[in-house]
This record gives sequence, structure tokens and C-alpha cells, in this order.
Amino acid sequence: MRYLPFCACVVSVVAAKCYNPSPAFPVPAWGKSGPILPKSAFDAIEKLVEEAVNGSFKTSSFSVEVTSNTKTLWAYHRSASIHDKTRPGVTKVDSQSQYRIASITKTFTTLAILYQHAAGNLSLDDSILDHLPELQGKDYGALPLKDITLRILASQLSGIPREFAFSDVLLTGVDPVDFGLPPVSKSVLNPCYSEPGAPPCDRADLINELVKMKPIFAPNQQSTYSNLAFDLLGLAIESATGLNYSSYIEQAIFDPLDMTFASLEVPPNDDHAVLPVGGNYWGEEESVQRPTGGIYASSSDMSKYLRYVLTHYNAIAKGVNWFMPASWSTGMNTFYGMPWEIARSDKVLFDTNRPVTFVTKGGALPGYFSIIVMLPEYGLGVTILVGGDSSLMPILEEAVTIPLIRAAEAAIWQHVNSTIAGPYIATNTSLNSTFTLEASPTSGLTLTTFISNSTDFLHDILPLIAGEFLDDHANNPYRIQLTPTLLYKNETTQSGEIWRMLLMSDHVKGKTNVWEYFCHTDVDPLSYAGLPINEVVFWHEEGIVELPAWKLTLKPANDETAKERFVVQGLGDL
Repeated sequence: MRYLPFCACVVSVVAAKCYNPSPAFPVPAWGKSGPILPKSAFDAIEKLVEEAVNGSFKTSSFSVEVTSNTKTLWAYHRSASIHDKTRPGVTKVDSQSQYRIASITKTFTTLAILYQHAAGNLSLDDSILDHLPELQGKDYGALPLKDITLRILASQLSGIPREFAFSDVLLTGVDPVDFGLPPVSKSVLNPCYSEPGAPPCDRADLINELVKMKPIFAPNQQSTYSNLAFDLLGLAIESATGLNYSSYIEQAIFDPLDMTFASLEVPPNDDHAVLPVGGNYWGEEESVQRPTGGIYASSSDMSKYLRYVLTHYNAIAKGVNWFMPASWSTGMNTFYGMPWEIARSDKVLFDTNRPVTFVTKGGALPGYFSIIVMLPEYGLGVTILVGGDSSLMPILEEAVTIPLIRAAEAAIWQHVNSTIAGPYIATNTSLNSTFTLEASPTSGLTLTTFISNSTDFLHDILPLIAGEFLDDHANNPYRIQLTPTLLYKNETTQSGEIWRMLLMSDHVKGKTNVWEYFCHTDVDPLSYAGLPINEVVFWHEEGIVELPAWKLTLKPANDETAKERFVVQGLGDL
């Protein structure tokens, strides 16, 4: 068949069997030139939260904020109705109320490492041994420290133990013999964490414990959570900067981001302190363990932080996309990053199985439970801070994040329908060239008609091509779907939004082949005269669409609607 050479070029797309390409739309510019999240969406989330709490959790306070790339979109705070009588702390929480954010601190530690990597003061691929002068040229025990890099530590792939302090059963207050354990004296533990009133553990204590440890896994073999890994990264930061860890984090991150209420020191007073009754970790000094869980912060601080991360994650250090997974975790759809806890789910959206990516980091200390959730495809970030009952956290996670994503999805497709979808005709009226785009949550932005210089590509040509490269899917429905590259023809002005057209087979429900879901992405199958044949460029300011390989420039079929369809959106009701 004469189309065989063409098919051979694009066959890799077929083998992928990728039914729902992602991203399906550019990162929204919420409340500017993009879609609008209506106030009603947040009212509905607030109602869900109130129904879920339902008068319970009287000793718990919490703060929730949702931010876009540019500003806070919604905040909700609930104050405990029962407080400690002698030390109540803040009794009405707001965006300035301070919580301990625990292990979310690890993301700040990693950001500091990335800054120093970018500055050339250290490398992600340095051995941690390079930053521990106490051990250089000495016996450092059984841990293969020379093979453990800073990148491996930040990615939870070091294979070293979780803790060097505080996790021992001897410190829990129960009698180990009651659990069938043999009697052992506390004297085997370092006094810095086993003796009440002893000075906090310092660098020397950490190094002393480190050389006694044995690995859980070989480096880079298997992910497992480690707080100790971030204690060591804190030492590397001090080695590279010549500053103590807390001073560097304050100067490099808190101050530039105007995180007014963020601190690694115990706040000087309780004016903003969330102090849950029943015992909490407020004021407990973590010393050398500050890099793993020492930060105090408010929800407004965290929204500022999320806005920075959402807009810089692929530009902090050369060659580093901070949101990329480094290894898989135990769950089928869960991954570790540096040090992100990443999940992907195809169960979130009503109309499609397109996966949604959650880039998260959680934290917990006695009395404090926290999580940040970034949704990079949606340009949204969520902060949830709890002081009190840990069982509140899963309730709030579900009540806030899932309805938020679904509302965002609906707003995005409404916007795409009003600004991009529709019929287009060639700007050169001598050409018989048209195409039509349709948008839906189910199929994304799809090409439904395409006539190029009087040739009906979808009707006359595509069936011949599809029959070749869709293989055993050839009898399934298929579509040409557009996916954004998130690049622009002019990156300086961010104009000329580049998309790619992909031939996608629709999934037939009921199929259970294991290999059915084996998908590798390939969006660049074929070129024509050196230009990608599937490239589409939207010049929103001019109200035109360009297909470079086809030498086509098109405009909306109704010129009168062009200005309306490509108009910059207002702020709406937010």
C-alpha cells in the first residue's frame, strides 16, 4: 500500500495505546486570561468541609488555603472550641496562625540543596562523605556513605535507617517486656535523646550514631523513608554555605518569599501559636534534626511558598525538574521525588480516565498534621494544616482536593469551548482549507474536520493511515486529539502557544489485557519538509491558528466572533 512508509514512521504512536494524553490543556491562568473558578465552587467545598466536621473535633483547629500560581483563591479556618486553660495560644485561627509543619520542612531543605547546586557550591551527585569532614579518611562504619549522593538522600533512595533518635521503643513509656521483648537498659541509647533534660542532639551526636548503623538497602536500590537522610542534607548545606542551617533557610527562602510567620526558631510568644490540648510538640527543639521537620509556618506563608514552587519547579537548577519522580513506592500509583510524595490517579475525573498528578509532602509531629498538595496541570496548590486530631487530615484532603479538581476541570473546558473550539477557515481565501475543533471533558480538544487545499484529510486519508497503525485497535473509534507542549513560538512574550495533534484510539470498556495499558509517550511521529506535521500554533492575540507544515493560517469562520473568542478573561467573582 502506498501509505506504508508513512505508517512506518508513525507506528510508534500506535504501539503506545495511550488513550488519554496529558496534559490536555495548558496550565490555566486563573482569573486573568484563563478560566474562572467561581465562588460557588468554593462555597460547595466549604459546605462539604463543614458537613464532614459536623460539630466534632472540638479540640482541633485547622487552616486550609487554595492558591493559584499568582494569588490565594480561597481560605478556610476553623478554631477549636476547647483550649488549654493555662496556655490556650491563639483562640481564633486565621491565615497568620502558626503550626508546626513537620516533614514539609524537607522540601525547604531540598530547595536549599538545589540552590547550592545551581550556584556551583555543591553537586547533587556529590557523595555525602564529601560534606562530612569528620569522617574523611576515617572508618565510617557499615553504611556505604561514599556511594550515597545528595540526590539519592533527597530522593529517599539512600537505604539508610529512618531515624538516629526518638524512634526507639525504649522511649515510648511502655514496658518492652509486655510486648515480648527482652529487658534492655536505656544506657545503650545516646543521652541526647534518651535522658530527660539532656542537651538536644547536635552534629557530633549524629555522626557518632551514624557510624554505628547498618544499611537497610543498597544505595539507589529501593526507596524507604528516612528522616536521617535530611539531617545529613542539613549538614551538607552548612558545609556549602558556611552558615548554620536555620540562618541559610531564613536568608535564602523565608525572606525572599516574604514568609512573615515562618521560622525555625520557637516563636517568641503565643500570639499566633496553635496549641492543641492534650499534648503537642510546640517548642520542642530539634537542633540537628531541624532540616527534617523543624519549621513553624502559617497557611499564608505556605501559599506564598507554593506559588513560588509552582512557577519555578523546572527552572531552579539546570537539568532538574523538581516535580519528576525518582523512584516508585509501594503503591502502584505512588512515587518518591526529591522529596515529594507523588501520586497519579485515573479515578478523579467524572468524564475521562485521564490521570491527575498530585505532587505532595505531608508531615506529622505530636499534635500537628500537615500536607501541601500541588496540582501542576491545573496551576493550583493546596495547604492543609491541622492542630489536634490526626483523623481530621484524610477528611479534609478528600473534601477539599477532589471537588476542587472537578470544579477546575469544568471551568477549564468551558473556557476552552468559548475561546478555542469552533470552525476555522484559511486566511488566504483562494485556498479551500478549513478545520473544526471541538472540546469536551471526555475527549479533550479534538479535530473533527480538516480540509487542506480541497483534500478531506479525516474522511479520505486518515482511515487508510489508521487502518495500518492502529493494528488490533483499527475497528475501535479513534480521534485526533490536541495536546499542549507548554511551549511558545516566542518564549519571551509567551505568544504562539504550541500544541501537537495525536491519533488516539478510544478505549473499549471491558478489555482486560494486561498490556492494554502499556503506554509510552511519543508526540513527534512525522515531519514534512523538516517541520512537524502535527504541530498547531494558537496565536491568541491575533486570533489566528497556524499549521506550519501545512503552510496554513486560519481564522475563526465568523470573524465577528474572533475577538470575543480570544478575549482576555476578567477576574470574575473571585
